[in-house]
Amino acid sequence: MLRSIILRFVLPLALASAVVAYFAMPHIDQMLAEWFRGDIELRASLIEGSMEERLADLVSHRDKAGVRKYLSRATADKRISAILVCDSDGTLFYRTAPTPDDVSCSLSAAPNPGTSQIIRTAAGAMHVAGFQIARPDKPAFTVFVAHDLGFAASRQTRARRYLIAFTAVSVVVVGLLVVLIAWFMLRRWATILIGDIRSRRFLDDAHSSSLSMPVLSQVRQVMREIEESQRLEIDYRENWTSQALHQVVRDQLRSPQMIVVSNREPYIHNVGDDGRPLVQFPASGMVTALEPIVRACAGTWIAHGSGTADKQVVDIHDRIRVPPTDPSYVLRRVWLTQDEEEGYYYGFSNEGLWPLCHLAYVRPAFRESDWQTYRSVNEKFAAVVAREARESNPVVLIQDYHFALLPRFVRDRKPNATIVLFWHIPWPNAETFGVCPWKQEMLLHLLSADILGFHTRYHCQNFLATVDRFVECQIDHEHMTVTLQGHVCHVVPYPISIEWPPRQLDKLPPVNISRVDVRRRYGIRDDVSLGLGVERWDFTKGIVERFHAIETLLDSRPQLRGRVTLLQIAAPSRSKLPAYRMLQDQTLAELERINAKFRDDSWQPIILVDTQQTPDAVWELYRAADFCIVNSLHDGMNLVAKEFAAARDDEDGVLILSTFAGASRELLEALLVNPFDVSETAAAIAAAIEMPRDQRRERMQLMRRTVKENNVYRWAGRMLMDAARVRQRQALAKRDTHALQRLAAAGRK
Repeated sequence: MLRSIILRFVLPLALASAVVAYFAMPHIDQMLAEWFRGDIELRASLIEGSMEERLADLVSHRDKAGVRKYLSRATADKRISAILVCDSDGTLFYRTAPTPDDVSCSLSAAPNPGTSQIIRTAAGAMHVAGFQIARPDKPAFTVFVAHDLGFAASRQTRARRYLIAFTAVSVVVVGLLVVLIAWFMLRRWATILIGDIRSRRFLDDAHSSSLSMPVLSQVRQVMREIEESQRLEIDYRENWTSQALHQVVRDQLRSPQMIVVSNREPYIHNVGDDGRPLVQFPASGMVTALEPIVRACAGTWIAHGSGTADKQVVDIHDRIRVPPTDPSYVLRRVWLTQDEEEGYYYGFSNEGLWPLCHLAYVRPAFRESDWQTYRSVNEKFAAVVAREARESNPVVLIQDYHFALLPRFVRDRKPNATIVLFWHIPWPNAETFGVCPWKQEMLLHLLSADILGFHTRYHCQNFLATVDRFVECQIDHEHMTVTLQGHVCHVVPYPISIEWPPRQLDKLPPVNISRVDVRRRYGIRDDVSLGLGVERWDFTKGIVERFHAIETLLDSRPQLRGRVTLLQIAAPSRSKLPAYRMLQDQTLAELERINAKFRDDSWQPIILVDTQQTPDAVWELYRAADFCIVNSLHDGMNLVAKEFAAARDDEDGVLILSTFAGASRELLEALLVNPFDVSETAAAIAAAIEMPRDQRRERMQLMRRTVKENNVYRWAGRMLMDAARVRQRQALAKRDTHALQRLAAAGRK
C-alpha cells in the first residue's frame, strides 16, 4: 500500500518539480543578478547620502588626512574596492589604496555623475557609481565608489544552491505529508469498514491519537526549542559587538525608533574659561554603559540639560547631534527650573529613593512637595517622549529611579510603545519599600512597562515580593511576570556591563608608561604598592570604611608602613544635600587623622583627589594601580570593578570587591570582602600586595573573559531580544482579537 502511494503521488511530484526547476533556473539566475546589482546600487546611494556633508567639509578645507581617516572606515567593508575623490576640473584629489588603474577620474567623462557602470579590470568585474557633491560657493566635486562584483557572483551561486536545496527539501516534505495523510485516510477507511465503533471518536482514540495529536505537540515543542535556542545563542555568545546589536535591532525588532530617557545626559556643555562652550563627558556608570548602545542604534537620547552652555549649542527644537567628533545620534535636552531640580532630583530622587533603596543606613526623607514635583517632571519628560516619537510604536528605554512614574505617562500618550525600564540601583525588600508614602502609585506606574530590568535576580525577587504585598494583581513567580488589568510586565535580571573592546585602550600608553606617569604626578615612589579607589563621593561607596581598612592594615602590619598608598578619586556629587556634606567633612577629617598618624617625609598612606577626572585619566589610573578597591556598602552593579579588569590588558593587578556590589555575582575571581568588616578588607589588601604574579594573571584572565563575554552589547542585546518577543506576542494577540471580532460581527449578521 505504501509503495503504491509513493509510485502514484510522490514520484510524479518529484519529477514535475525537477522539470519546473530546470526550465525556471535561467530566469531565476537573471532575477538574482538584477537583485544583487540593485542591492549594490542601493548601497552606493546610501554611502553617498552618509558621506556627503562630512566629505564636502573635508574637501573644502583640502584636508587629505581627514579624508583618508574618514574613508578608511568605509573601505573597511571588503565589498568596496576603492573610493576616488576628484576635483571639479577632473584631477584626482584622493584615492584609497589599492585602486585599480581602470578606476580613475577620467570616468567622469563616461557616465555622468549620479549613474553607474560595470568595468572589466584585471582583478575582475567592478561596479562603479559616481555622484557629485555640491559645496557652497565652490564648484561641485565628484566621488566614485567601486564595488567588487566577485562577491555578488559568489552570492548568486550560493543563492542558486540554496534554492535548489530548498526545492528538494520542499519536495521531500510535501511527499512525506502526502504519504502521511494518505496513510491516515486509509487507516480511517479500514477502521470504518471493519465496523470499529471507536472510529466515530478517531481523534480521541488512544491508538489513533498516538499518530495524530502528538504531531501537533511535537511541532509546538520544536517551536519552543527553537525559541530557547535563540535565547541561548544570545545568552552565551562570546563576541557581542555593536554590529551584533545592529543585527538584533534590524532582524528582531525590525529597526524601530529607539528612544532612551535618563536624567543625566551623555554630553554636557559648560562655559569654558574663554567664554566658549566646552563639552564634557560625565562620570556616570549609567552613561558609560548606555552611550555605546545609543550610538550603535542611531537613536534619540532624552535627558535633563544641566550644563551652563547647553542652551547655546542646541537647535530650535532643543536637539544636538552627538558625539561631537563623530555624530551618530540625537541628544534632546529637557530644561528644568531650579525648583523642579530641587524637588525632583535632590529631593524625592536622592533624599528619598536613593537612601531607601541602599542599605547604607541614611534615613530617607519624603516630602509631599518633592513628590508632586517628581510627578510633574515625569509628566514633562513623557510629553517630550511623545513629541520625539516619529512612530506609533517606538522602543522606549527608561533609565533609573528618577523616572518611576514615566512608564504609565508614556503608555497614556503612546499605547503601542514597547516600554523597558532598567532600575540601576538595588531594589529593597518589601518591608523597607513600605516606608515610601506613595509606594502603591509608584508600583502601578512601574508595572505599565513591558519589561522591568534589574541587575540581579535577587533584586527581581525583592520587587515581586513588594508587588505581592502592596498591589492586587496576578504574579507568575516561575516566569517572573506580573499581570495587572490585562497588561503583562516581565521582571528580568540584566547584569549591566561596559563596552568591549574598550575604546579608551586605543588612546592610552602601555601599562609601564602609565605607572611611571601616575607615580610621578602624585609623588608615589616606585617601591610603594599603589591601591586605587574610584567613585562618586557618595555614602554608599564605603570610602570612610576603606580609609579605616588602610589604618587597620598599617596598625596590624607595621612592616607595610611606607610600602602601600591608597590613591582615592572621589568626584564631588550632590553636595547640596546635608548627608553628602557630612560625608565629605567626615572623609576629610579621617584623611587628615590617618595621614598624620603614619606619614613620613617621603610617603603618606592616603592621597585624596576630589576633582572630576576625564574617562581617559581614570583608565590610566586603572592601568597604573597594583590593586583596586571597590568596597561599596550597597551597589546595583558597580562598573568600576569591570572597567578595572578591562583596562588591564597586561593581565596584572588585583581587584578587591564588596559582596554587596552586583559585580560580585560575576567577578568571582576578585578578593571578595564584607565592607563593614574593616579587618577583612585590610587582610584582602595585604593578600593583594603579596599575591604572586602567576595567581594575579590567572585571576585577571578569568575576570577579563567574563567582562568580554558579558559586555554592554550583550546586556542591551538580551533586553532588546526580550522587547522583540514582547512586540511579536502583542502583534499576534491583536491579530487574534481582530479575527475574533470579525467572526463575532459575521455571526451577528
